[in-house]
Amino acid sequence: MTFSIAAIKALILDMDGVLWREREPIGDLPAIFAEVGRRGWPVVLATNNSTRTPQQYLDRLAAFGVHGLQPWQVVTSGQAAAALLARRFPGGGPVYIVGEAGLQAALAERGFVPAESNVLAVVAGIDRQITYAKLRQATLFIRAGALFVGTNPDRTFPTPEGLVPGAGAILAAIEAATYTAPLIGGKPSPTLYEIALERLGLPAAETLVVGDRLETDIAGAQAMGCRTALVLSGVTTPQQALAWQPAPDLIAESLAHLLGV
Repeated sequence: MTFSIAAIKALILDMDGVLWREREPIGDLPAIFAEVGRRGWPVVLATNNSTRTPQQYLDRLAAFGVHGLQPWQVVTSGQAAAALLARRFPGGGPVYIVGEAGLQAALAERGFVPAESNVLAVVAGIDRQITYAKLRQATLFIRAGALFVGTNPDRTFPTPEGLVPGAGAILAAIEAATYTAPLIGGKPSPTLYEIALERLGLPAAETLVVGDRLETDIAGAQAMGCRTALVLSGVTTPQQALAWQPAPDLIAESLAHLLGV
């Protein structure tokens, strides 16, 4: 049966590669969100990028001319990693963080504080100030028994200049040194999408996930039972899109093309 976007009742949107490439918006974002509003779709923005807080993402949208969204409508892989960690350690506690302000804030909300000794876990994500000293300390903690949690496995990150190292590149370095694979909070693991669907309050089958990366955005959404739309404005080539199985429900050049804006 052919899938129709008219059957959709809510949207989960990725951001990097869907709404923007680093500092550049992809398409007319105010017009795109006006069309989403016209269709009456509630929306949650779900990103594997843990560098910013939800409010910082809303500030970025405002700078691009998009207003009216609330912090509950933004879910980050930092929040997903913190939720995953809180299931193991409900009372919070000391952790070693390889990451930026968004991850630090998400962990603090769950009662996890940065520490340099006796840590429960190492939580790692993209860190644009990464140093050998940070990798060394993370390795020593994990080898001593600390839990290893990662925000997301994205090996690359889209910028206007091209693809650059993502969180997955940092996780790979730590995994290589520890022989320990991380537990993942973000896509394609289910935690981030579970949070997004809970906030929308709608079934997965009535929710369309729009993403630019097959192995995280699309694979994770398909595993949850969501409908999927792949946009080619980020990291995925048309050839990769056509080869992916099971195929996304929709493939479009961009979010604007998908919505007919």
